[in-house]
Amino acid sequence: MSAAPTVYDVAERSGVSIATVSRVYRNPDAVRAPTRERVLAAARELGYVPSGNARGLASRSTGILGLCFPDYSDPDAEAGEAEDEDPAMLYSDQIIRGMERAARRHGYALLIAASLKGGPESLVAKVAGRVDGFAVLARTVPTEELEVISRRQPVVMLAGPREGDDHLDHLDHVEVANFDGQRELTRHLIEDHGLRRLAYIGSAEESPDVEARFRGHLAACRAGGVEVGDEPDLRVGMMTQAEGARAAEVLCAGDGERPEALVFANDQMAVGALHTVERRGLRVPDDVVVTGFDGIPLSRLVRPALTTVRQPMVRLGEAAVDLLVKRLSGARDAEPVSLMLPVTVVRRGSCGCGEGEDGKPGVR
Repeated sequence: MSAAPTVYDVAERSGVSIATVSRVYRNPDAVRAPTRERVLAAARELGYVPSGNARGLASRSTGILGLCFPDYSDPDAEAGEAEDEDPAMLYSDQIIRGMERAARRHGYALLIAASLKGGPESLVAKVAGRVDGFAVLARTVPTEELEVISRRQPVVMLAGPREGDDHLDHLDHVEVANFDGQRELTRHLIEDHGLRRLAYIGSAEESPDVEARFRGHLAACRAGGVEVGDEPDLRVGMMTQAEGARAAEVLCAGDGERPEALVFANDQMAVGALHTVERRGLRVPDDVVVTGFDGIPLSRLVRPALTTVRQPMVRLGEAAVDLLVKRLSGARDAEPVSLMLPVTVVRRGSCGCGEGEDGKPGVR
């Protein structure tokens, strides 16, 4: 690691005072746009990350780890148009829980940025200046930003493959077996339940995880001799309960031959679909099977309980912290680590399976 650039270096490079550099980060609206952009450009060139407190200035250590995550809240739920999802710990909540647990175990606090939108520079850069290292969801932060920040501190990529991006090959990375999980779930529907008309519902802007899940679905369909297209049967804007409900409305409408199974890329959409199917007078799983992915707690509380792929979301967060702490403990020059965590297919009532007294799934 080379010596970290300081506020003095940025001021000299951009031709402004130290006070102006400070204002750019603390009160950006108080600085004229051309000056602000010149300072930020100099900071990017130098790889400068602002420190959030005096302790950081002196020791470059804050005792804090960061997590940058997009806001996955359901806008329809916030507007009161869908069920309140507060009782259900969603995907991001579970990862946060894992990171908090592991951070506390290692003697660190956790700083969470729940949205990546807005700001003259980037919320990621602001968080990076206040923490010793941070985790960020794949494809949510521009590569060039991560490049700058990772020169100064450890960064762990959460979820999704590296996608062969040479620029990020030096970052540690944790993901789950999305392809394997969806392939096994789809295989179960085809081979164990004899279903042939499967509709896969994904997102308009595919995340790396969702792309891997769809590829797993394709592999199982082709191996089972089931006709399938190269694209999801339906794409939605956001993977929320409300979008899942609308997707089920579209796919189950009309007098034509409807799908035998609605295979959703996550549990939130699948839960929304269950409500729509019931409202239309159809029975799950007798008239149509519904499945999800993630294994959020809500998936076992709905009726019928949702067949899904349970991913180790808490463990994902814990693994990210463990990697960060390892780097901060002196292993910064070690080879990058890439972890693939296993997933589990959970067979429940929404596909026609039930759980016996021993808790093991069985096909009806």
